[in-house]
Amino acid sequence: MTTTTLITVAPTGAESSKADVPALPVTLDELVTTGKECQAVGASVIHVHLRDDDARPTLDLGRLKEAVAALRAETDLIVQLSSGGAVTDPESDRLRVLDAGPDMASCTMGTVNFGDDVFLNRWSFIVELHTRMRDQGIVPEYEIFDLGQLTALRRLLDKHGLPAGGHVHLDLVMGVPGGMPATAEALVACVQAMRDLPSSTTFSATGIGRGTLPVLLASLSAGGHLRVGMEDTVTYAKGAPVESNAQLVARASAFARLAQRPPMTPSDARALLGIRA
Repeated sequence: MTTTTLITVAPTGAESSKADVPALPVTLDELVTTGKECQAVGASVIHVHLRDDDARPTLDLGRLKEAVAALRAETDLIVQLSSGGAVTDPESDRLRVLDAGPDMASCTMGTVNFGDDVFLNRWSFIVELHTRMRDQGIVPEYEIFDLGQLTALRRLLDKHGLPAGGHVHLDLVMGVPGGMPATAEALVACVQAMRDLPSSTTFSATGIGRGTLPVLLASLSAGGHLRVGMEDTVTYAKGAPVESNAQLVARASAFARLAQRPPMTPSDARALLGIRA
């Protein structure tokens, strides 16, 4: 059981529109301000999706490099870029994300129905993403949308070796329509399946929408870490829209302290995840 809690903030995502969610950070200035605010209340990792000038999801390499540089200059946060992008992004663009030189990047371990869409992750693409990250010294966060993807992760590690930094960290994404439910029972099933992974493996958990709090509490009780943010939920409570990402991070930090596992510093998070200075 870890004594501190790694808190990741996912501030924007690729799904919500600025018109529907006015508080969503979509410009670089808004993203950097969000990063500063979230670090101040307990976040140590920022999971980044970017938007273009019209607030539409983009994987433009120039924008990605600019965002990485700005977040490093203005915060101590670990910068984790999404290699998922939007469900319509081609594999070539998703691989090119790594050329922006982040500390971390996501690596989704399988194809999943994503609402009315399909989030496609072919095995050969997963292998290439994993090996390119290792070659470039980028630490992956393996995204798990369903129980079988943990078996896929074991297969990946067995066949292609440990990731950059040598430490395996994953995020259980729970409550996406088409993936596993955002319940304590599903989280426990995943924790049991992790016994087949390296003994030092750590996990965070993300509850989508109304699953945010059940997953947060279940993860803390199981020794896991947390991911929160407006990518995953835009409602703080029934009838109350989220005011900012910092509001969600502050709530996660408060629960972590109640569990006597206070938020981890970015420096300690780097040591845990095997991220080079």
